[in-house]
Amino acid sequence: MEEDEKLIRVGKIWGFLKYYHPQVTKGKFNWDEELFSILSQIESISTKDEFSETVSIWINSLGKVKNCKECHSSNPDIHHQNKNINLSWIRDKNTFNQRLIDQLAFIESNRQVGKSHYISQNKAKWAAKNVIPQNEHQHFNLSWKSKNFRLLTLFRLWNMVEYFFPYKYQMDISWDTALMNALPKFKNAATELDFHLAILELVVHLNDSHAGFSTPLIKKFFGTKFIPSKFNWVNKKVIITGHYNDSLSLLNNLKIGDIIVKKDNRDVMEIFRDAQHLIQGSNDNAKFAYAWDKIFNGNTDSTRLEIIRDEKPMTIKVGRYEFKDFNFERPSFEKYKILENNIGYVNLGALEQKDVDEMMVELMNTKGIVFDIRNYPKGTLYAISNYLNPESKPFVLISEPDLKYPGKFKLQKTLNCGGKGKINNYYKGEIIILVNERTISHAEFTAMALQTYNKCTTIGSQTLAADGNVSVIPLPGDLKTRMTGIGIFYPDGTETQRKGVRIDIEVSPTLNGIKNGHDEVLEKALSILQN
Repeated sequence: MEEDEKLIRVGKIWGFLKYYHPQVTKGKFNWDEELFSILSQIESISTKDEFSETVSIWINSLGKVKNCKECHSSNPDIHHQNKNINLSWIRDKNTFNQRLIDQLAFIESNRQVGKSHYISQNKAKWAAKNVIPQNEHQHFNLSWKSKNFRLLTLFRLWNMVEYFFPYKYQMDISWDTALMNALPKFKNAATELDFHLAILELVVHLNDSHAGFSTPLIKKFFGTKFIPSKFNWVNKKVIITGHYNDSLSLLNNLKIGDIIVKKDNRDVMEIFRDAQHLIQGSNDNAKFAYAWDKIFNGNTDSTRLEIIRDEKPMTIKVGRYEFKDFNFERPSFEKYKILENNIGYVNLGALEQKDVDEMMVELMNTKGIVFDIRNYPKGTLYAISNYLNPESKPFVLISEPDLKYPGKFKLQKTLNCGGKGKINNYYKGEIIILVNERTISHAEFTAMALQTYNKCTTIGSQTLAADGNVSVIPLPGDLKTRMTGIGIFYPDGTETQRKGVRIDIEVSPTLNGIKNGHDEVLEKALSILQN
């Protein structure tokens, strides 16, 4: 047997036992040390039978697995997307001998269904039940230079995703393939940066906008110095859309509307394509958004950009700076206002729950309201919905991890909005929702709630498509990453992960609009309401 083959088998069995074996899930063993032990035992093994016998003896040493009546009486109809988990590998005769197959299959059929030492869920009735990892050792006594430390990191991360990520079936490549691709990079990492980049690349394989990984080494890899201007991707062209510091942008001859074609003689799209495997995101729109600090950053004081300005090409030398040097302050926004033609406008990134009643009273007699969700709202969706829907309406269907059968997810509940509160006057005008690549998670959740209103139109571009509570994954050495922890669907079962929320009219900024300071998405909404 090749070393990588043995390591992959051990990593998968170790994770399976961690979440399925009744004695292991009770926390009776130092499970990380058990991994180190079995890794040393299989190191010199060369055949399938030797491997199976060694692992079989190890499993026997963990204690007796009793027959589980509750396991056999579970209702398979409650599970959603059973394709998300596939344990057929434990019965593969080409991989294990019959004795080991029987052991693993018996453990699956008689798994732990009570409390787990390593996983819990939020107990509050109102809360989503994404998993909360617990009792994971940090191993500060080990360094990244330890092969065992690196393999533990790989197997802990891979198995957390394997059993508790609700959208594994949506990945571009299978999670098994991701493990095979990642193993050599973890095993052979020559530097700490190599190790951190291996973690990042594996996390990116989730195709989940929530799933990022960053360390000082990774930031330095991409570069800690920024050009002084913001940029966005418009029709696969990189365009300057604003400035972090007006004076420095002016000093470096950067103007809004400039199209950046090359950086240091390299095509910008080529730079992006080469970095894609290290940029998180549920879709291309999300990856473009998360590339904001990865394309033009560097560790030198300047870079050479080739730009097109007013259809004329030119090359400019642009300074790069630490972000703190910009003294950048995020602009403040008015929470709500009435625009021309009696149209209301609400910035949900600024509106707070305490403002909702006053806002709705003031905007109650408007022709229409534009709810701008190109930002991150502050938990106002239920209060607003009460003014839109006299009756309660379903807006999301949620799937949650089934801790009685790790890897499977239950269609747990449908959430409703509207129909609550002492509302005497309901809104009767049109509403329009604005979304784009800044609309993620709770913002998408908010959009789905407001979309229940019967006179609603959603305008904009694809959202970041990671809608569901986040689970943090603790890794050895005080590292951590994240993943979406529950499944969020429209009530009819339509997925939002990787797709984003439903959009009725697609509108994106254009070069001319950016140059002239127009908000073309908002302008489209106003034109609809005016007419």
